[in-house]
Parts: sequence; structure tokens; C-alpha cells
Amino acid sequence: MKTLERVLTALNHRQPDKVPYDIRFTQKAHAKMAEYYGDPEFDSKLGNCFTWFRPYPRNVRYRLVGPDIWQDEFGVRWNRTIDKDIGVPCNQLVTPQNINEFQWPDPNDPTRYDFIKEAVKKAGDGATLVSLGFALFERAWTLVAMENLLIYMLTDKHFVNLLLDKILEYNLGIIEHACSLDIDIIRLGDDWGHQRGLIMGIDLWREFIKPRIKEMYQLAKSKGKYVMIHCCGKVDELFPDLIECGLDIFNPFQPEVMDVFQMKRLYGERLCFYGGISTQRTLPYGTVAEVKDEVKRLIEVVGENGGYIASPAHDIPADAKAENIAAMIEVLQNQ
Repeated sequence: MKTLERVLTALNHRQPDKVPYDIRFTQKAHAKMAEYYGDPEFDSKLGNCFTWFRPYPRNVRYRLVGPDIWQDEFGVRWNRTIDKDIGVPCNQLVTPQNINEFQWPDPNDPTRYDFIKEAVKKAGDGATLVSLGFALFERAWTLVAMENLLIYMLTDKHFVNLLLDKILEYNLGIIEHACSLDIDIIRLGDDWGHQRGLIMGIDLWREFIKPRIKEMYQLAKSKGKYVMIHCCGKVDELFPDLIECGLDIFNPFQPEVMDVFQMKRLYGERLCFYGGISTQRTLPYGTVAEVKDEVKRLIEVVGENGGYIASPAHDIPADAKAENIAAMIEVLQNQ
């Protein structure tokens, strides 16, 4: 099979000749593997099955505004003193008093999409996706602060609904434009969970989040695109709701917080799972043999009858052992 055919076969819950895979790195892990292989371009030779695009104005995601302080298009400032990949928000922009005056970015800015249109033509034969991170809950808390948002969900529902509706309007504009491009998947990133469950609980999730993600998912699906969510944490209680909303692909599929084999048995005919290789246990602390065994079992069991994209459960962290990462890559490449 060609790579795109392999991905589409898996997404349609049929058995591909090989399980498609996608491997992504934090900056420190990438540097570690470049040194391990003696090749700074090693990642271009992995055989990843996906090409990613992000719809930022003029293809600029952040701009540097101070020492290790990066500002996004909304005006949120991210302190990267410790976390060099994402950072920690260090300002608060929106309140109930100023929300109607806050200036939202323009989803119709053509510079978001022009470079993607050209880049898609040069992409390989794999699947292409447009990724919109901080797609609802995360965008809200970066603007108002996490603790404030959770309190407002109980004390000022009008403000939360107004805030989320404005974010939704922006997102729908992005999705509408992105779906006009020759891409296969719309990926939305929105972490709702922690290691033990939902941050806001299922009732508030259903009240504030579900109706809005359903609108986003259905817009993408009406344009013939697959829908992927990246959502960290123990959120498997949401799988029936997410299927109802129209989700096709769930990521990161963390084995530390859910039984990935049970999830395959319960939902594998309706969801495609993307992830599953442990970044909290096996890659940093396991042996080479344990890594190979885990990856092979995921391919054989979760990958049976399609519905699986093999991948680390998140961008590979800095503490993952180089020899373990190499062992994972070896198994994936030599199916």
C-alpha cells in the first residue's frame, strides 16, 4: 500500500498491510536523537504517515517579546523559562468586564492558508492534517486563567457561554477555510483531563464543551474531512459522547490513564486510536526489550482490523532513553 492508502484503510477500520505511525518529539528529545544517530535530519527519514500544518497568520505561531517570553496571536504570553516547547501563560487578558471590547484574531486572514495550499502540493504521499490547538476549553483558560474559568463555570455561566461562543465563532472560521484545502484531517487540541479524570467533571463538560465541539466536528465532517481530537488525561468516560459528536480519531490514547486494550475492545469499531506507546513509563524507564514488546503488542492487538495509528502517547519527552526511542522506531519501520 502507498502511505495515504494505508492511513485511510486504518481510519476506515479495515486491516492495512502495516499499521501507520507518526512520531513527534519535544525539542530536547529531538536533539538527543540527532546526536544518537549523528544526523540532525533523522526525523525526515522516519517514515511518518502524516504531514502537519497549522493555520497561523504569515505562518508565525509565536513572537519573542522578552527573555523566554513568547506571545501568541491572541496576546497570551508564554513563559518558557522551564518548558521550552509550550510554556506557562503569564498574563490574563479577558474578564467579564472587558470581554466585549477584546479584539479577536481574524480567522479570515488569507495568510493563514496560502502557505498551506502551496505546501500541500509538495507534501509526500501520506495523510495531511490541519491542526488547531487550544481549540475551546484551553483557549478559554489561557485568556482568563484556569482557576478563574472553573469558578466562572459555577458562578457566572453567562460570561463562560459568551466567552466560549466567541472562541467557537473564531474556530468555525478556521475550520471552514481549512476544509477548503486539499487535506484529509482536521485536528483539534483541547485537554480536558488529568491523570484521574476530567478537570471540570462530566456535567460541566456536557453543559459547556459538548455542544460546541459537536458543531465544530460536524462542520468538518460535512466537508468530507476526518476529525481528530488531541485530549490528554483520563477522559475515556467521554468516548460515547465523542462518538455521538462525530469524532473519528482519538489521541493521545495514554496507557498510563486508561486500559488501551479494553478501549479497543469497547470502542474500536467506532473510534480510531492514535498513540498508545507509553511516554511516562516505558520510553523513559523501560528496557529495549520491553519497548519492543510493547510496540509489537499494540500493533498486533490494537492494530487488528485497522483503527490504530501507532505513536508515542505524546511528543517524546526529554527523559526518554535514546536506545528506547530507537527500539520503538526500529519496530515501527520494520513491520
